[in-house]
Amino acid sequence: MDLFPLFNSLRITTIATTIAFALGILSAYAILRLPRVIKGVCDTILTIPLVLPPTVVGYFILVVLSPRGVLGSKFLEWFSVTITMRWYASVIAVAIIAFPFVYRTARGAFESFDQNLLDAGRTLGLSEKFIFFRILLPNCKHGIIAGTVIAFARGLGEYGATSMVSGYISGRTATVSTSVAFFWQINREDMAFFWVMINLAVSVVFMVLINVFNQPKDRS
Repeated sequence: MDLFPLFNSLRITTIATTIAFALGILSAYAILRLPRVIKGVCDTILTIPLVLPPTVVGYFILVVLSPRGVLGSKFLEWFSVTITMRWYASVIAVAIIAFPFVYRTARGAFESFDQNLLDAGRTLGLSEKFIFFRILLPNCKHGIIAGTVIAFARGLGEYGATSMVSGYISGRTATVSTSVAFFWQINREDMAFFWVMINLAVSVVFMVLINVFNQPKDRS
């Protein structure tokens, strides 16, 4: 049994979620103190992937990164590198899809935290780095972890955008989701069902482990 689609899905989703995690948290913190109107504009721009169909996200990626795209043509000309139809193109697609989940939950967690405590830290001369890493993040970790879990689960099951930018190439770009579609199209329902169950099992195991890890400790 070729398990490359599972390995590739986990590889893509892990890298993409890591990117979304870092950018989502930093963006949420940067926008936290902006004026309300500017904050609203930024929210709209950064969360558009939540409401766009994944195929539309894939289309925009192709417009930019395909060999005929704005940046893709330059990469091909300068470095002889084709970005699309490679597994790492799916990393870009999944990171874009997953980003809003981390960003929105981090924003909500940061805004629910008492801002007076942050201002008190600044009054005491604490650096923004110290405030962010030692005060804000530890106290908002549950919301951030929840957003990261949702982002990972969403990325693991992504099909629309990844199928457009990477397609299905056995042993190279195949993922669990694209394998389901591929085997269904060629009337291999047994294999399609196998990959459906693999996706379900991995998602359930991951969610259970995170929930166990995230349980509050008994202080009694």
